[in-house]
Amino acid sequence: MSLQGTRLEVDLGALEHNYRFLKSKLKPGVKFMAVVKANAYGHGAIPIAQKLQGLNVDYFAVAYMDEAVELRDNNITKPILVLHAQFFNLETCIERYVEPVIYSVEMLDAFIAIAKTKQQQSYPIHLEFNTGLNRIGIDIDDLEEVISKVSSNPSIKVRGLQSHLAASEDLNEKEFTESQIQAFEKINNKLQEVIPYPFLKHKTNTSGILNYSDAHFSMVRSGIGLYGYGNDSRFDNDLKPIASLKSTVSQTRWIETGESLSYNRSFIAQKRTQYAVIALGHGDGINRIYGYGKASVLINDKEAPTLGIICMDMFMVDVTDIDCKAGDEVIIFNKNLSAGHMAEKAGTISYEILAGIQKRVPRYYLS
Repeated sequence: MSLQGTRLEVDLGALEHNYRFLKSKLKPGVKFMAVVKANAYGHGAIPIAQKLQGLNVDYFAVAYMDEAVELRDNNITKPILVLHAQFFNLETCIERYVEPVIYSVEMLDAFIAIAKTKQQQSYPIHLEFNTGLNRIGIDIDDLEEVISKVSSNPSIKVRGLQSHLAASEDLNEKEFTESQIQAFEKINNKLQEVIPYPFLKHKTNTSGILNYSDAHFSMVRSGIGLYGYGNDSRFDNDLKPIASLKSTVSQTRWIETGESLSYNRSFIAQKRTQYAVIALGHGDGINRIYGYGKASVLINDKEAPTLGIICMDMFMVDVTDIDCKAGDEVIIFNKNLSAGHMAEKAGTISYEILAGIQKRVPRYYLS
């Protein structure tokens, strides 16, 4: 198959490799939750989930309810966890049989009321406690109240206990991370004293899997690692970026010394300069932060830095020293020139550029 034009090529073989590598870090019996929120970090939630379901992944996680519904509508039958459920769509959890994360006492009350109305018995929920990230989560001071409510309401059942690590990729914060793990263990011990059945415990993300093997508990959650990034150069040879973002040269032009290009005359030529126009822009997810030379692309195996402001549908790069023409392929990132490298130059992270690739960019899935 010959592919042309702007597209994101996704290597499902590399996805399988990453999944198996991360699984190899777990003790036998530890379950694996694949995080496919934000359109599987920009890679396409449905094909990614279908591939992972075929590999017998244990769980999926999404951020919001509409993402869970999309998976269910496309024959994803594995358990789905909604990490950031909202009060207004808690009923949909039951209608589509997905599991909500309950992150406040008020939300617990609301879900119990809905479960009773719908005559549920032992509907699975996951309790999220705040152990230091200070985002969403039940306060530890509310633990006794939560225990009372879940143990006295047969309409619900604790399927999982979870929390989030704040800095698992930063080993300078190891002491803080270990304090989070210890707090989580204390909460777990309290729950286990009064809940007469087993439940899942999950706290580690990709960096937690790789850096804190003693905190895998009974399930781990991985997002960015599945897509080829371990947040640490130590794992660059073990994980394979699964996506290549490619486009084409639309036109090449010359400007003379003192002439400008792009909006607001954002580049002024200091010498006679040849530039190429690339068929991609911030409307596709290549944000304005990558302008002004803060990113480079590959054209005919040579790096071409951006010039001036990124436009909505195109941007310009310096090809003064590159032999190229209209129609030539442009590599924005791939397994060799990774999205992590591109993001680092602009002062951001791989997650942002990957998840930001818009749906108007066609995805092609390669085995």
